[in-house]
Amino acid sequence: MLSLQGISKGFPGVKALTDVSLDVAAGEIHALVGENGAGKSTLTRVIAGVFQPDAGTVRFDGRETVWKGPGDAKRHGVHVIYQEFVLFPHLSVAENIFVGHERRNRLGLIDHGRTRRDAKELLARFGIDIDPEALVRDLSVADQQMVEIAKALVHDVKLLILDEPTAVISGREVDVLFDRLRRLKQQGVAIVYISHRLEEIFALCDRVSVLKDGNHVATRTIDEVTRDQLIALMVGRNLAELFPVRRSAKAPGPVVVAARNVEVSGRVRGASIELRAGEITGLAGMVGAGRSELALAMFGAIPMRSGSLVVDGREVSGLSPRRAIDLGIGLVTEDRKGQGLAMLLDVAANVSASTLNEFGRGWRFDRAREKRVAEQEIASYRIACRGPSTPVSVMSGGNQQKVLVARWARTSTRLLILDEPTRGVDVGAKTEIYRIMHELADRGVAVLMISSELPEIVGMSERVVVMREGVVTGELSKSEISEEAVVELATRRLAG
Repeated sequence: MLSLQGISKGFPGVKALTDVSLDVAAGEIHALVGENGAGKSTLTRVIAGVFQPDAGTVRFDGRETVWKGPGDAKRHGVHVIYQEFVLFPHLSVAENIFVGHERRNRLGLIDHGRTRRDAKELLARFGIDIDPEALVRDLSVADQQMVEIAKALVHDVKLLILDEPTAVISGREVDVLFDRLRRLKQQGVAIVYISHRLEEIFALCDRVSVLKDGNHVATRTIDEVTRDQLIALMVGRNLAELFPVRRSAKAPGPVVVAARNVEVSGRVRGASIELRAGEITGLAGMVGAGRSELALAMFGAIPMRSGSLVVDGREVSGLSPRRAIDLGIGLVTEDRKGQGLAMLLDVAANVSASTLNEFGRGWRFDRAREKRVAEQEIASYRIACRGPSTPVSVMSGGNQQKVLVARWARTSTRLLILDEPTRGVDVGAKTEIYRIMHELADRGVAVLMISSELPEIVGMSERVVVMREGVVTGELSKSEISEEAVVELATRRLAG
C-alpha cells in the first residue's frame, strides 16, 4: 500500500530525515518507533502530504505519488490521527465527527438530526459510549481521543496513521481501540502505529521499523525481536537501565503534605493521601479513577467540595494555585501543551513562569537574569535546545516536559506532583525525567507521580496509592508493589 524510497527532508539547520526507506502492506499494522527527534513526526507529515520530501519517492496504492497537500492525501485515503487533538471544543461530538463532511438536507442546509443519528451509529459501531450531543469541551481527554478516532473512520481509509493513540486512554478504551484496528486490518487497511509503549507494539503490530536521528535503523517482524533488543535499536540502552537505581537509601521523612477526605464534585469521594519528604509515591488507577482531579484539588486548581489540605501539620485556608506555590507545592499537569507550557514563548519565559516576582515587577522585569537562570536549568536538566531564547513550540516532547519540570522544581520545596510525566516522550527522555525525580527526592522533596503505565509505577515508586472511581482503594509499601497488586486494587469492587 505504501512504499517510501530514499526519503530525505531538512529544515534550516536541521536534517530531519536522511535516505529513509520502508514499506507498509495492505492489511498490516506496522509500528514506527524511536526517540523524540528521531524523525517519526516528519516522516508522518511527508506521508500525509504536509511536507514535500527534498529527495526520494512516495508510492501509494501502486503509484508514485506527489501529494498537493494534506487534503489531496486524505481524498486518496490517507488519514492521520495526531497526538494533539484537532477538535472544536464548542461544537458537539456529532458536529466534530462530520466537520467538513456535514450531513445536509435537500435544500443544502445542515441536517442536525441526521448528523446526530449518523454519529450515534458510528460511535456504537466503534464501541464508544459518548452522547453525540455533548460538547467536546465537556468530555474527558480519553473521550476526546475516541472522538478523534471516530472522526477519521468517517472516510474511506486505505492508510491510517496513529500517533500515540493510547497516550490518554487505558483499560477498556485501549481494548476497544485494538479491536477496531484489528478489524480494519482484516478489511485490508494499512495501519502505521506510532507509540512509545512497547508492550502495545508486541500486542498489536505485525512489524516494527526503528528510526534514530532521522535514519532508518531496522525493520523487524515482531516475532524476531525482543523488548530489550528493540530498546537497544532505539537508544543503545538496555532495558535494565530504564529505571535508574536511586542513590539515596534514606528512610522517608515526616509527612509534609496530606489530603484529608477530599471530595471533588462527581470525581473524587472522600480520598485521603499522605506524602512524605524524600519519598516518591505513585498514584495509580484506571483512566477516570479521579487521580488528576485529586491532584488539581491539592494544588487549588479546582475547588474541593469538602475535605482539607494539611501542610506541615497545619490545615491550609484559602487554597489556590498561588497559595500552593507559596507553600512550596508544584504541579506538572497531564496536558503539557494545553495547561502547562506557554507555547508561543521561549524556554526562559516558561522556566520563570511560576516565579515572575523573582525577576522584578512591571517594566523593570530583568530579562537578562531570567535568561541566566534558564541557562542554569538547561544545563542542570540536560534540555536539548539552542538556548534560553528557543521557542518551546519547536522542541521535542521530552524536552518540553523537562522545561516544565525545571519550572516547578525551582518552587517545589515541599511537594512536586507529576501527572503522567512521561506521556508521549521517548525512552531516553523518560530515563532523564526519572533521574530528575530521584534528585528531587534526594533533596527532601515529596514527589507524587500519577501514571497509567504499570511498569513505571512499579519501577519508580517507593509507595503506591491506588484509586478507583474517585475512591482510594488501597496502599502498597515498597515490598508489596507489583503490577498484579496494583491491578487488583485498581479493579477492586467498591463497598456499597
